[in-house]
Amino acid sequence: MARQVGVQLVCRAMPVSRASYYRRRKKPLPEPDTAEAEPIPKASRRRGPAGRALTPEEQDTLLEILHSERFADQAPRAIYATLLSEGVYHGSVSSMYRLLQRNQEVKERRNQLRHPAYTKPELLATGPNQVWSWDITKLKAASKWTYFYLYVVIDIFSRYVVGWCIAPRESAELAEQLILQSCLTQKIPPGQLSLHADRGSAMTSKVVEQLLVDLGVTKTHSRPHVSNDNPYSEAQFKTLKYRPQFPARFGSQPDAEAFFEKLLSWYNTEHNHGGIAMLTPEIVHTGQAAQEIARREAVLLAAYEAHPERFVRHPPRHPALPESAWINPPEKDRASVAEGATQLQ
Repeated sequence: MARQVGVQLVCRAMPVSRASYYRRRKKPLPEPDTAEAEPIPKASRRRGPAGRALTPEEQDTLLEILHSERFADQAPRAIYATLLSEGVYHGSVSSMYRLLQRNQEVKERRNQLRHPAYTKPELLATGPNQVWSWDITKLKAASKWTYFYLYVVIDIFSRYVVGWCIAPRESAELAEQLILQSCLTQKIPPGQLSLHADRGSAMTSKVVEQLLVDLGVTKTHSRPHVSNDNPYSEAQFKTLKYRPQFPARFGSQPDAEAFFEKLLSWYNTEHNHGGIAMLTPEIVHTGQAAQEIARREAVLLAAYEAHPERFVRHPPRHPALPESAWINPPEKDRASVAEGATQLQ
């Protein structure tokens, strides 16, 4: 019946699975005489070399050919094809690879570019002018596909903009002038400052690197494609570009310079920054934070004494200024940093 309608229909009608059907069709093996049969030792059950395997002499010959000066820099497939064209056959391509693998010689032989293991930057600032961060962002110009470039250097502890400029292009020479002018304005002594940036062409240029060596400034860079390694500059650019008056395009470089003259002045002197206890960057950078917090707490205390019923549990308190600013704090310090720090913007 299976030959007429097929095994599948027969098994479905029985019902029996096809696996059971085929298993039952197999002829049982003849049972050995239990009285005379002896168990076969495991050692004798091991398979020997296949009859088609190369002999040890043939393997040595083939390996010598692979090591020869003529074929040392060629792939096994190319060697195989060359030998066939010459009317010689010593073994298959697989045999060649097996011989090379047995001698740990199968690997990439070309000199390929390998990316180094970049170290995660860990920078700590406990006061102004200890760690600066700088970056460059594009500003759309009036013409399509035309941009101006805003260079900004920011102190990560106070969030104070210590230097900035606008240029029609990214330039290592302009970055050198900006960094030099910022260091002179802030009177940075050698060995005090660390300057952090990403891996843009201007940031990693020899011109900027030599300047930092001459000034005694330590330089660090973000890991490639890791924007979190430069959070203060990235967050500041977002704060600036999300201002309501920020234009979609700038008509000219003087227009952009006039606009950012006002905007960055506001950022330094009027912007109550969430990351520094709602103080302005200028107050923190110039060391007036304690006095300003004391004045604000006096106002809060007066409000509490006038209407204590309006406050629950205790008088209102002003947030404290964070004691430090980190770029990538170590794991053991992340919890304390998360508690003491607020927004970066």
